[in-house]
Amino acid sequence: MSPPLKLALVGHTNVGKTSLLRTLTRDVDFGEVSPRASTTRHVEGARLSVDGQALLELYDTPGLEDAIALLDYLERLDRPGERLDGPARLSRFLEGSEARQRYEQEAKVLRQLMACDAGLYVIDVREPVLAKYRDELAVLTMCGRPLLPVLNFVASSQHREGEWREALARLGLHALVAFDSVAPPEDGERRLYESLALLLERSRVQLQRLIEDHQVQRQARRQAGKRVVAELLIDCAACRRSVAAQPLLEQGAIADLRDAIRQREQRCVEALLRLYAFRRDDAKAADLPLLDGRWGDDLFNPETLRQLGIKVGGGMAAGAATGVGVDLLVGGLTLGAAAALGALIGGSAQTLRNYGQRLKGKLQGQRELTVDDAVLRLLALRQQQLLAALDRRGHAAMDAITLGAPQENLWRQGKLPAPLSVARAHPQWSSLNPGARLEDAERQEQVQRLAAQLAEA
Repeated sequence: MSPPLKLALVGHTNVGKTSLLRTLTRDVDFGEVSPRASTTRHVEGARLSVDGQALLELYDTPGLEDAIALLDYLERLDRPGERLDGPARLSRFLEGSEARQRYEQEAKVLRQLMACDAGLYVIDVREPVLAKYRDELAVLTMCGRPLLPVLNFVASSQHREGEWREALARLGLHALVAFDSVAPPEDGERRLYESLALLLERSRVQLQRLIEDHQVQRQARRQAGKRVVAELLIDCAACRRSVAAQPLLEQGAIADLRDAIRQREQRCVEALLRLYAFRRDDAKAADLPLLDGRWGDDLFNPETLRQLGIKVGGGMAAGAATGVGVDLLVGGLTLGAAAALGALIGGSAQTLRNYGQRLKGKLQGQRELTVDDAVLRLLALRQQQLLAALDRRGHAAMDAITLGAPQENLWRQGKLPAPLSVARAHPQWSSLNPGARLEDAERQEQVQRLAAQLAEA
């Protein structure tokens, strides 16, 4: 078994070395990220493993602060008649008192790089190309280790990527990679590891395993995220609250439902954040607009009629599924609706046993409150927007995700997916209802169907 590849993240102070390591390890708590200079004062390490095998060790190092003076000092270390190479010159420096005093921070960086197989030279491309950066590279190349420049913050509108590419080429560094630690490109890690493989041929197999594992894990997170969203939508579509037809009670029931849906969405947000290894406060579900309830029950939608043993297609069943349903939707039981409902009940003893208290409550003037289709659409849009944002987000990002008004039209128009219509007729499928049966096989099938449709969106 090959030992893990060791990489040192090196560069000027405050260029995003810790940020890059957080994103590569998906660990928002690694080290400290701050706009203050010299946040990292000691070497810290992390390990990436696949199937229990350590493949890569990453070491975060302090920032280089005075490379110009250090380079001048190193060039004076040769004794008369000597011409030391880079590693020999650095060894002499590290054995001396200046490495423990004036250049203590730089010495930590150089010791770590010399103990590693290669270095990632992290560059904040928002900064101009200055002489101090050229001197940093001159000092670092003395370690005799391959260096791969990493252009950080390329997603910023203020980047100077072109200037940096030209400057690095003039120094003979043609192999480099652009990788924004806050908003990494989808193929960013793959390109990073492939570039390393060009410099470290002997580690190609390990790096390829990391690439493949990253792709598998990313796809698994996406699929799991779609299922989390599907669970939310089924939960809300099946939610049903019965209330007496009295204005004060109705308003109270609407308020309770609003709170329940809001809290359920927040639990979905938190589940997605955990799935993508972000903090709980990185995103919060905002207040839901458009939630004024969906009056009437779905006794007459096709799925409910199927449960009642009534085939939709003509006669009273067709009439009940249209006109009577509208009556119920806009005002509860009208006289005509009650008569039609009574006829349905009279037609089947099994119907009464199946619906029991719900039908009795309806005839006694009870109303049933469900979640409006518009709210289901909004939930789907927002959670899919959050999923996409998390998939693109680096673990060095500091700003909370904001869930604005998504522009997708797929969930805005046309009929809602069939699994949500099915869920309307199954209040026992919602964790928001008493006596929920969440492991019901048919419920699980509908969740899976809906997750697949979300994945296609």
